[in-house]
Amino acid sequence: MTAIANDHVVKFNYTLTNGEGQILDKSDGQPLAYLHGASNIIPGLENALTGKTAGEKLTVNVPAAEGYGEYHAELVQEVPRQMFQGVDNIQPGMQFQAQTEDGVQIVTVKDVQDENVIIDGNHPLAGQDLNFDVEIVEVRPATQEELDHGHVHGADGHHH
Repeated sequence: MTAIANDHVVKFNYTLTNGEGQILDKSDGQPLAYLHGASNIIPGLENALTGKTAGEKLTVNVPAAEGYGEYHAELVQEVPRQMFQGVDNIQPGMQFQAQTEDGVQIVTVKDVQDENVIIDGNHPLAGQDLNFDVEIVEVRPATQEELDHGHVHGADGHHH
């Protein structure tokens, strides 16, 4: 039985809940495939899966720092509404790509005022401790092409 290690492709089903037990995401019969050791998933989950094998079920608690990071209040800013030209109906919860000095960043609209829009550059799950209920479906060595590209190819992954 192949154990999860770097340079292996792992397929798993999962249910993600927050600290209050609300379901945030789940695989819903479509297992997630990733390349272990290539930083394709959050570090806290990847570390917990190391050494596990197909058929195993586990619950992984991932603190915010090992998930999507701590919440940074300075990433919430007020920007002029003119920056959203071409968007007629800006609503809280909408997400946009913003060009920053660190590259493209996803921002979420928090509030819309007459002249300004409040945006939040934190990941929506930043600052939250996460709980994953995981069932490992398959573990296999990665192909050379997958290793060269740093992600899964084929029916479960990325196509070129």
